[in-house]
Amino acid sequence: MKALLAIPTAILLIVTTLQSCKTTGGNKPETDSLKVGVFQNDFAPKFTEPNSLSYEEKSEGWVLLFNGTTTNNFRGYNSDSFPENSWEITDGTLHCTGIDTVKTSLDNSIITLDKYTDFELSLDWKISSGGTSGVFVLVQEKPNEPIWKIAPKMQLVDNKVFLSNKLVNNDIRKAGSLCDIIPAKPLNAKPTGDWNNIRIIVFRGTIVFYQNGEKVLEFQIGSKEWNNLINKSIYKGKSEIINLGGADRNGHIGLQNTGSEVWFRNIKIRTVQ
Repeated sequence: MKALLAIPTAILLIVTTLQSCKTTGGNKPETDSLKVGVFQNDFAPKFTEPNSLSYEEKSEGWVLLFNGTTTNNFRGYNSDSFPENSWEITDGTLHCTGIDTVKTSLDNSIITLDKYTDFELSLDWKISSGGTSGVFVLVQEKPNEPIWKIAPKMQLVDNKVFLSNKLVNNDIRKAGSLCDIIPAKPLNAKPTGDWNNIRIIVFRGTIVFYQNGEKVLEFQIGSKEWNNLINKSIYKGKSEIINLGGADRNGHIGLQNTGSEVWFRNIKIRTVQ
């Protein structure tokens, strides 16, 4: 599934940033993390037919992970099979039906068959009233551990109902945030029942989240800032989170089943080698 393509302009800017690292007083390299804004491009969603690629996207190296009719590119987390008891295809969407994973003591989240290193992921999502889910990148499976303990997630949630029911009104748990670690800014999720578009860029340890065409956060795995954020979060001491993606900085992409209904479509990816 890996596609070889010319490095996009946005990615080239990162390389330039790395090669021309700014200095602070005393000529000490400022290398703790990449500066916010290194990805400069138009990331507004392209309006094509659902689960299809435009001519431009094909020329840019995009491929579909979900075509609206099959689940061939996914399997269950910590499983060789696809969890058909809790996921289905309906009306061209990949639909999590809301099986209660707590009662079954299983994590019925799904992951891609392939692992990815440097890539750009795009998908649309919508969620039921009071629902919550998430998108994971650089997932490394671990037996007997749920996916959310192995990798942090881009939060997908009904900001209004779910958070009020849980008596939690914290930006780090709102849609678009790196859940329990970094809040999304701006908080621009659409109302429950409407489709949202997200893009996640992963390049050499830098991860950037976009939601509905706007950049909402950025972080650098392995930086001092990243380590400090983890040590102040619920993931303190979790080596899988601190060293997300492992030594090779790669892993699966995951879609979470928390027991809520959530729908996905237009799941597409382009990789860089």
